[in-house]
Amino acid sequence: MFNTKTILAAVALVAGFAAPAMAQDHSTPQIQKQSWSFAGIFGTYDENQLQRGYQIFREVCSSCHSARLIAFRNLSEEGGPHFSEEQVKALAAEYEIPDATTDTGTRPAVAADRFPKPFATDQDARDANGGAVPPDFSVLAKARGVTDAFPFWIFNYFTGYSEGGPDYIHALLTGYHEEAPHDFELAEGKYYNDVFPGHAIGMAPPLQDGQVTYEVLEGQTPVPETVDQYSKDVAAFMMWMAEPHLAGRKQTGFVVLLFLIGFAGLMYLTKRRIWAGIEH
Repeated sequence: MFNTKTILAAVALVAGFAAPAMAQDHSTPQIQKQSWSFAGIFGTYDENQLQRGYQIFREVCSSCHSARLIAFRNLSEEGGPHFSEEQVKALAAEYEIPDATTDTGTRPAVAADRFPKPFATDQDARDANGGAVPPDFSVLAKARGVTDAFPFWIFNYFTGYSEGGPDYIHALLTGYHEEAPHDFELAEGKYYNDVFPGHAIGMAPPLQDGQVTYEVLEGQTPVPETVDQYSKDVAAFMMWMAEPHLAGRKQTGFVVLLFLIGFAGLMYLTKRRIWAGIEH
């Protein structure tokens, strides 16, 4: 059916689309897709992992990064870290919120408050971070992603892949090198990172092995206190912040699919019944 010229033209077209991606992969390592509990159409968040991720955010990330769209009370919602109300109140009280009505100008945060900014103004943030404002964490996991080469991205539609943000965040946090390659000129105050665009990132490596101590509850298996595990936990927490109702959305979507399948079957049977006595 297809002659040799047609086949060769099709191969050349595919190669033309793939060439830029292959060229990019030569300078940027392939980002490995991690195994996430919230992956797939039936995926849900791991409550324990989200609690560990919050601990990383609180002890490491919140000194520079904000989460202005998240309130403390969200930490107690179903499908999330699911802290108790008492725990949420205690966690909120660790933060100070600006309040002009008080004598000191601040007050302890309550559950209804949103996470406070680590810097009073953007200029203060720039002064403390080499001229750059650290990005807000609220929806960062949805704003970042992984680019697959053609035609492999097509398969993402069938697998329901939407974990590109956490995959990228994990790769970024584990992609630091103590020294840049000998043929790479790294500017002063920058750090070499495998996956960051341009490889020169202004953020110093934020995580180190053993930096954060996880609480081990009775009957639970200890979780490794490594950069790799820290990165996975905080990436999962950031995904929850960006899409806190992911589990409910997936449940609703599955019910809708079942309804559409049943409705299509009903329409087919109706069509058969209506047109049964009519010759075609």
